[in-house]
Amino acid sequence: MSEGISAGRFTLAVAAALAIGTGAGFLIDRAISDDSHRDYLLENPDILPEMVQALQTQEARAQLADIRTDLETPFPGAVLGNPSGTVTLVEFTDYSCTYCRASLANVQALIEANPDLRVVIREWPILSDASVAAARMGLAAARQGKYGEFHRAMYEVDAPAEEAIEIAAGRAGLDMAQARKDIADPALDDELQKSSALARRMGFDGTPAWVVGDTVLAGAVGKDTLAEAIESARE
Repeated sequence: MSEGISAGRFTLAVAAALAIGTGAGFLIDRAISDDSHRDYLLENPDILPEMVQALQTQEARAQLADIRTDLETPFPGAVLGNPSGTVTLVEFTDYSCTYCRASLANVQALIEANPDLRVVIREWPILSDASVAAARMGLAAARQGKYGEFHRAMYEVDAPAEEAIEIAAGRAGLDMAQARKDIADPALDDELQKSSALARRMGFDGTPAWVVGDTVLAGAVGKDTLAEAIESARE
């Protein structure tokens, strides 16, 4: 590998690290100011992604320090997988989000492969008013102990609309009289506002978004990436 290519990779890694935070900037500045450190990094560019990942983990840990308990405490019943699992995956989701829909199979596969996995779903309906209505019905389903059934059914029917929500609720076997009472409960507004505040605190701007251990991910990252993060959290 030529020095020019190495230098280019070095510059990109420095830029990425500087974007993470002041702590990263301090470390990189020291590396650049010390010729021996700079030469070592240029000769070993493969360690730079590891360096950036370590700094990202450090930043995520700092972000999570004050909110982890709130983040990992679900609305009662809004949990998939093992409710007593020792590894917690948090997913921010919106029923109008096609990427969330596409991620459903991945989450189910991860649950099947990890008996100790607890998936906390945070309803974050940001795409439409229909998303809000679907999220409220989801929380009502959680109160009846049928959150998983509704969650899957809602993604299997058409995009959220009044009829689709009713169909999903019917497939989940909800007591509709009770559900209609529950969706009018102001406590559901409090829960949705809480999820929104947590998402903004984490810097998320869309769904799906994920937190597991000290790993923070945004977008439909795929089963393999989530599996690696789950294993890292378990270790």
